[in-house]
Amino acid sequence: LQECILSGIMSVNGKKVLHMDRNSYYGGESASITPLEDLYKRFNLPGTPPESMGRGRDWNVDLIPKFLMANGQLVKMLLYTEVTRYLDFKVIEGSFVYKGGKIYKVPSTEAEALASSLMGLFEKRRFRKFLVYVANFDENDPKTFEGVDPKKTTMRDVYKKFDLGQDVIDFTGHALALYRTDDYLDQPCQETINRIKLYSESLARYGKSPYLYPLYGLGELPQGFARLSAIYGGTYMLNKPIEEIVIENGKVVGVKSEGEVARCKQLICDPSYVAERVTKVGQVIRVICILSHPIKNTNDANSCQIIIPQNQVNRKSDIYVCMISSAHNVAAQGKYIAIASTTVETPDPEKEIKPALDLLEPIEQKFVSISDLFAPTDLGTESQIFISRTYDATTHFETTCDDIKDIYKRMMGSEFDFEEMKRKKNDIYGEEEQQ
Repeated sequence: LQECILSGIMSVNGKKVLHMDRNSYYGGESASITPLEDLYKRFNLPGTPPESMGRGRDWNVDLIPKFLMANGQLVKMLLYTEVTRYLDFKVIEGSFVYKGGKIYKVPSTEAEALASSLMGLFEKRRFRKFLVYVANFDENDPKTFEGVDPKKTTMRDVYKKFDLGQDVIDFTGHALALYRTDDYLDQPCQETINRIKLYSESLARYGKSPYLYPLYGLGELPQGFARLSAIYGGTYMLNKPIEEIVIENGKVVGVKSEGEVARCKQLICDPSYVAERVTKVGQVIRVICILSHPIKNTNDANSCQIIIPQNQVNRKSDIYVCMISSAHNVAAQGKYIAIASTTVETPDPEKEIKPALDLLEPIEQKFVSISDLFAPTDLGTESQIFISRTYDATTHFETTCDDIKDIYKRMMGSEFDFEEMKRKKNDIYGEEEQQ
């Protein structure tokens, strides 16, 4: 997806783009696999899917589970590039958080907050005060700080100021600010406050949850940006084996494929193409589960997210579950796909993810993958090779968008600017033809 978005952006920027993919489908790691038979093959499961799974063609199974924040960066990129015209989104029905072995809905309205059994009555009042403070907080207006220094005061101290207890801190940090660990507590509070704002503003847009999901699966996203690139003169080649990246004097000059060299000035790729220029920074386990029932205690939602804060299961990192269903055209009628994921911390990852799988029982079929996470050691300054990072365990696209902006800045020498992208489109197409 990072490469597809960047090829779209670079084409809009007037660059000449050739996009090669060794796979026969768009999106690489962030593809959706169809038909279901291909998923069985990919995970080396013997035989074919049972009759009960319906038609293989009705399935589009994401390899990497993510939702879009309604007010987040990826939605902005989609709107500014008008890639939205190729996609339809549905809002995810609810976000849940795990506490003491049970799951509770993360309140999405004031009425829900008052009725929620996540907190006691006095705690609710204090939490409400805190949310009002966050909503009014404006980093450019010190009057809204109430004695907090956004660049110095830690988040731990902000929680103290509002006298919030451990349970509320857990659910605020992990289900609203969407941190995967508790490291943020001792960092300046500005970032956390902005994250909670993003959550609240995203929630305000559609009311049920702050998350959106594209019909037919996440694989639609890279395809949308590949189309954008094509409209602006980019070329896309699937099934294109990469034989070697040609380097002269330490700088990339081309890519060799099927005996020919395509020459280039800059190259963007994922870590799998340049093993010697990346370093392993961890692992993620993801388990794709096919169910014939909605998840218990979710009010029979046909889509939801469940966050298991690390504190609740004595871990350092949170565990996530993303669930979607036939309502999103990704599964056969009456079937549900739940994907559990977390950052690996021990030699037994399957045991680490068990608390999530226990919430999903009975599971009809599961597909387990453990992926290495890579980050570039070469930032491309000399080589002009720009390498994306592997997808982390988060279940939204904010970190992916940060990576895209980072690569853009290293390539172009300037910050990525949404407004400028809009202007560039007008320059190439003129106002009239866009209507």
